Formats: sequence, C-alpha cells, structure tokens
Amino acid sequence: MFNKKLSNTTVFMKDRERVQNILQSMMKAGSNTLQVISDFDMTLTRFAHNGNRCPTCHNILDNSKLISDECKEKLTELFNTYYPIEIDVSRSVEEKLPLMVDWWTKAHELLVQQKIRKDLLAMVVRESNAMLREGYQLFFGHLHEHSIPLLIFSAGIGDILEEVIRQAGVFHPNVNVFSNYMDFDESGVLKAFKGELIHIYNKREGALLNTGHFQELRTRPNVLLMGDSLGDLTMADGVQDMENILKIGFLNDKVEERKQAYLDSYDIVLVKDETLEVPNGILLYLTGNK
Repeated sequence: MFNKKLSNTTVFMKDRERVQNILQSMMKAGSNTLQVISDFDMTLTRFAHNGNRCPTCHNILDNSKLISDECKEKLTELFNTYYPIEIDVSRSVEEKLPLMVDWWTKAHELLVQQKIRKDLLAMVVRESNAMLREGYQLFFGHLHEHSIPLLIFSAGIGDILEEVIRQAGVFHPNVNVFSNYMDFDESGVLKAFKGELIHIYNKREGALLNTGHFQELRTRPNVLLMGDSLGDLTMADGVQDMENILKIGFLNDKVEERKQAYLDSYDIVLVKDETLEVPNGILLYLTGNK
C-alpha cells in the first residue's frame, strides 16, 4: 500500500533506494524518536483549488476588508516584483536574501499602517478561502495521537496561521509554531511585528535562535521535513545530534524550471499534489500502521 503511494505519478525521487533506507532506519528507531518540521503556506495548505490560487497567511489578510484598496494595490505591486525573484532558480540565495527582507519589511510596514484590530482576525480567516491540504485531519490527528511533535516553521503571520489551524480543529498540544507574530497595543490595534523577521531564506537563522525548542527534543533525532521552497531545507538546522532526515518537497508552481533543483535537494518531490497522502503514508508506516 505504502510503496504504491510512492509510485504515484505525482511522486518523484532521485534515489529511491536511499529513501527506503532512511525510512527503514527511522522505522527501526521507533516513532518516539521522530519529530516533524513543516513549512505552512503551500505545504500544509493548498496551493490551488479548482484552478484558483489559495491564499497564504499574508494573502488572507491582504485580501480582507481590513485592508484599504490603496494598500491592497501596493501589496500586489510588491508581490509582482518580488515573487518572481523568490522562485527564480537562476539566482543564488545570497542574492535573494536582501530582496526578501525588503519585501517582508515593506509588506509589514504597510500592514501596520492599516491599524488592524486583533479581535477581527478570526472573522478574516473564517471569510477567507484558506484551505489545508486534503488529508490534514489524519496528518494532525495521527501526530497528536502518537505524541509526535510538529513544529510549523513559517515566514507567514503566526496569528493568522494559528487561527487557520484552530478553526480547522487541529491546533493540538503537540503543535509548536515559529513565525512572524503581530504586536498589538493595549487597545488591541496592530502597532508592529515582534522579534526577528522570518522570511523564506533565513529559516536557518530562525532555527538556530530557537535552540531551546530543539534542546527539549534531543531524544528525537529523526526528522521528517516538509516544505515547498528551497529555503525550507534549512528548517532542521537547529536539530541536535540528528540521525536521519527525510525531506519532502511540494513543487507547486513553475514545475519544469524547478524540478531538477528540487530533485537535487529533496528526497521526495511531490509535483502539483494538493494532498497530504504521501506524508500520511510515511507517518502510518513509521508508527507501525502499514
């Protein structure tokens, strides 16, 4: 059943034997040695549904009625300028870094100007088209049932992210979130964003800043990592004494240009797959439910 999932037409592997060896090694070690580290936008959430793009955490807010039309235009301009740079495989990460910081910083400054109220965020999420990938109940539920820690590591907006999983009924106690959190004043109005900025290409620094989290999980040296960007590959850099890591990459967009780079970096590449079927199959295998 599990091998059949890995033979789906959306599943690509550069070295199938290596994947099987990692899985066997993780299986032998037991699920109490496993932790899952995942990106959120377009990894745990859908990239598209019925031919329409699904919103990221930033999009949920950007597209809402809390944002003025003028601000929406400016945010769209930023997206049209910087997104092509983010996914351009011909540019190095070093080249992209300052540009991604510019993008996130400008976007956050625009959001702060909108005087967003904390008590309206739940409504904004409820009215959005945010969608977790098909199979999310099994994914979150199985991790919770087996007490496997899930770290969601996101360059999105933590307050929105938490609201999405809360409304989906899957914000279980085993879930931790590293993200960009809003800072509200005493009357509940957005005044800034807290702490260090997390963007797509500095997740390694974010991981190393949160050593306390990984220290607590040092008895879990086996990692299942899930992402949709080459920047997500560094999310596990804070893990101590790592034994095995299996990297699953969702390739959602610009497939032909990026496929080789993803195959060179991720162990399993899922092309235009809007489900969590493969990660779920792996989790069921690793917890003995083959």
